[in-house]
Amino acid sequence: MKKLLVIGSGAACAFAVSAVLGTGIAAADDYAGQSYADASSAASDAGQTVIVAARVGDKVSEDECLVTRSQTAPFASANDGVHVSSTVQFYLNCNAGVASATKPGNSLASEVGRSTKAAEDEAAAQEQQELEQVSTPDE
Repeated sequence: MKKLLVIGSGAACAFAVSAVLGTGIAAADDYAGQSYADASSAASDAGQTVIVAARVGDKVSEDECLVTRSQTAPFASANDGVHVSSTVQFYLNCNAGVASATKPGNSLASEVGRSTKAAEDEAAAQEQQELEQVSTPDE
């Protein structure tokens, strides 16, 4: 009987802990990973006002900055105390492409850095291919 009571108490405790800690709902960030121009356009189309909450770097124009995260404005109106629900805050990364020894940028170890480097390599390969086609005379 005592064994059954211990097992039952343990199961109830495990259920309570999982109910408390496991009920969070993951929310996807609709704007993260987009350029500021694209994300602000999408937010405006959704009827939201965009505010730049923070910016890192200054190597690219604001429209080319990468939105690293966004959040619904976590404040109330100063006029009437009502929660501001139509405002979204953007956190921007305005570093240029990939970092080198002489310029700041995204690390090649980051997802953004790897994808940027891959895009740069692809563009360079395409440019080289176009140059080879132009410089090769017809036979």
